[in-house]
Amino acid sequence: MHSFRRDRPTRPKTKKTFPSSSNVSPRLLWLVVLGCSTAVLASTTTLTQAQSESTLRQAEQQLIQEYALPKAPAKPPVYRPQRATPAPARSAQPRSQPPAPRATRPAPAPTRQVTRSQPPAPAATPATPRPRQAPKSNPTTPTSVAQTTAPPSQYVLEFNRSPVVGNRFRLRGIYSEGRLGFTRPRGWQVQSVKALIRFQHSPALFANRSNLTLRVNGTSVGSVPLNRKQSQIGSVLFDIPPNLLQNFNELTMVAQQHNSATCSEPNDQTLWTEILPDSKLIFNYTPQPVPINLSRYPYPFFDELSLEPNQIAYLLPQQMSETWLTAAARFQTSLGRFAEFRPIDTSLVESIDDVAGQRLIIIGTPEEQPALRTLDLPFAIAGNQVLDGNQDPLPEDVGVLMVTTTKDSGVPVLVATGNGADGVTKAVQALVQSQQRKLATGQGMIVSQLTEAPTPGLRQWPRYLPEQNSFELKDLPTSNNQPFEDVTVRGSAAPPIEFDFRALPSDRFNRGNSMTLRYSYGPQVNPRTSAVEVLLDGVFIGGERLTSEQGEVRKALNINLPENLITPTSKIQVAFRLHSKEPPDRCSGIVADQQLSGTVHADTSFRLNRETSVQIPDLKLLQAGYPFAAPQDLSSTAIVLPDTPSETDLLTMLEFSERMGRLSQAESVALQVYTAGTFPSQDQGKYHLVGIGTREQFPFPEVFQAGGFFLSDVFSRAWGGATVQALPDEDGVIKSIISPWNRDRVILALSAQTETGLERVRQILDKDPWFFQLQKDTVLISSNQQDPAAYDPEGYELKFLQSSPQRRIENASLLSKASRFLQEHWYLLPLGILGIAVVLYGITQAYLKRITVEDKQ
Repeated sequence: MHSFRRDRPTRPKTKKTFPSSSNVSPRLLWLVVLGCSTAVLASTTTLTQAQSESTLRQAEQQLIQEYALPKAPAKPPVYRPQRATPAPARSAQPRSQPPAPRATRPAPAPTRQVTRSQPPAPAATPATPRPRQAPKSNPTTPTSVAQTTAPPSQYVLEFNRSPVVGNRFRLRGIYSEGRLGFTRPRGWQVQSVKALIRFQHSPALFANRSNLTLRVNGTSVGSVPLNRKQSQIGSVLFDIPPNLLQNFNELTMVAQQHNSATCSEPNDQTLWTEILPDSKLIFNYTPQPVPINLSRYPYPFFDELSLEPNQIAYLLPQQMSETWLTAAARFQTSLGRFAEFRPIDTSLVESIDDVAGQRLIIIGTPEEQPALRTLDLPFAIAGNQVLDGNQDPLPEDVGVLMVTTTKDSGVPVLVATGNGADGVTKAVQALVQSQQRKLATGQGMIVSQLTEAPTPGLRQWPRYLPEQNSFELKDLPTSNNQPFEDVTVRGSAAPPIEFDFRALPSDRFNRGNSMTLRYSYGPQVNPRTSAVEVLLDGVFIGGERLTSEQGEVRKALNINLPENLITPTSKIQVAFRLHSKEPPDRCSGIVADQQLSGTVHADTSFRLNRETSVQIPDLKLLQAGYPFAAPQDLSSTAIVLPDTPSETDLLTMLEFSERMGRLSQAESVALQVYTAGTFPSQDQGKYHLVGIGTREQFPFPEVFQAGGFFLSDVFSRAWGGATVQALPDEDGVIKSIISPWNRDRVILALSAQTETGLERVRQILDKDPWFFQLQKDTVLISSNQQDPAAYDPEGYELKFLQSSPQRRIENASLLSKASRFLQEHWYLLPLGILGIAVVLYGITQAYLKRITVEDKQ
């Protein structure tokens, strides 16, 4: 070892002499002492000030951590979108809140064998091996999403991709309108748009008075007479000016139909025209380069205007770690909140070269993600470390966010990295937390400090009823998360005013719920036939006649809300049945009704009588995310995977996280993900647990030992005392039980005997029409298809079982508990009455005997 000590040069020793004290005057001695004291005091004061300044500087450095940034790139990364390929059309069933016409989702790619070496992970982060290969018994061919062709590109959007259309889109009556919504994706420079409308109409229509008109965003773009004979199929091509298109567009088809040259009966069943589901919109467009900037996040990684499912690909790290699992799950949850009802296709890739048209997400340190060295990034990477502008390594607790593209600029890349696990987590949280996300900008960003969002209360669900039992209509958010305002409708066929009235999943309503509707209506209504009605999920619950011909400025109507009708999916409709005093035209059926109006005011009030009372386990509660979304930041939920998760395990984890994001709304995401080996045993009763994996690798064997339905070895299954063996057993299983470590928590099992069965579970979590059928505590999922369509009624076979006892979690008064007990066990009431009568009879007889004895005495 080298020594850094340097010997001092020797000096000749000399003898020092000091004056004798007897030779020094007292005055001089006093001056010397005073001077020394002053010097000592001054030096002490200077030292104290220096220490204070040093402490202040350290506090400032801790408060404001600034690091040298690299030079800004000469040109920002530019993503060049490629041609979109529409998915094949298919019929659909009606669906609530439909988006623009949607495409089907491509089948998942088969899993691949992992052959790369596995270096040990850093000591700070527990590591698990790379995902194991899933069996390739059912290979599929991934759908190509992007094709490189010279502009202009063409995209065909068929009507039957919309759930509104399905197999039938009929217009009835003398005057009828049908509407479809569609979006214009970002990055498209639309050159021309054509609408190919194929239609069929009643042979009874009078050609000179019947026509079909097409409107785009309220502007007519063409009309065609309905003059086909014998219901022959007609086809017409409309040119739509590109300048009419907006981000969100509405296509309206208007049919004016008459079956007589003079007078047509408005309700005649022969007045009909059908728009065939193979009608289509044809876009000719040029893909535009998109400069990538974090200020525009989540675009281009998620585009709410996309006509295709957003494609997301995660680059697998060299060594799977708990940090990557948690960060990926939280990021996917945030994407689910962005998406709401829009589809997302998620995949896993092992190399950047495997990405084909998806948006690439890279999470992890440079050591876990060596592919970062091949990208053009604003921050340099050397020696498995991210460097700042001075080429110094960043601290391990500092996160770095970067955006770039692949070499051909065909794939946008989002990088969340750091030199340690804390830094990676902090980088992802900067995008997950909505308030912190507003600070994002540029092509690279250092996240040195991050304020954790507070955990919301168990009953703070933003899209549900408020916590207070007394509130007003303006306290309920609209679909755009804006407060409800006064709404006015006009006409004799005015649509109902509808708003969500969603109870919390844990709410139990007692008698005494009321609504005070405050409304007004305009003059010239016919008081004999006009009324206002209130409906709860389509069930009439109250109303009254509109009695004034001059109208009412403000009126109140008290309505009882039935306690058994309020659910987590409830909607209230206020319908104004407005009729004019003037009769309609005898031939056309048209009446002047635009002067008729009705208004619902935002100060409409509600008073509820409810309490917390819910029975678990119940998969029907999962439709609202309960109990995993209580609180809404998912801080009470933990996902546990096998020690060696397969790609199917990881995709199922991401799908469940995405589903929880769609069902929750909070400032942040605090979801935790573990493997069976890293999950702390002391936290088993702390979380609602979600176990994922095939039976052999399932992290909680207690689920299949708790009685009821369970899976066993050699492909056996048992329930109700019966045991069978199936070959092969490719069914998926979703099962919920009460946690054996905490009776107020549940364990959700997403499992199967094989990887194919687990893929069935992932598909059910992915497809809304099937997910919202879950009920009881166990679901068996089977299918004869690889990836059935979401709206195919024959796609899956679901079997529901109630295999374990339930437990009630409640926060109610003793009187309420007694009332509920009698309601649930009403057959005990006659026995109770008989018992009380016997007791009273005994007391009466004893009293009478006592009186008789006293009289005799």
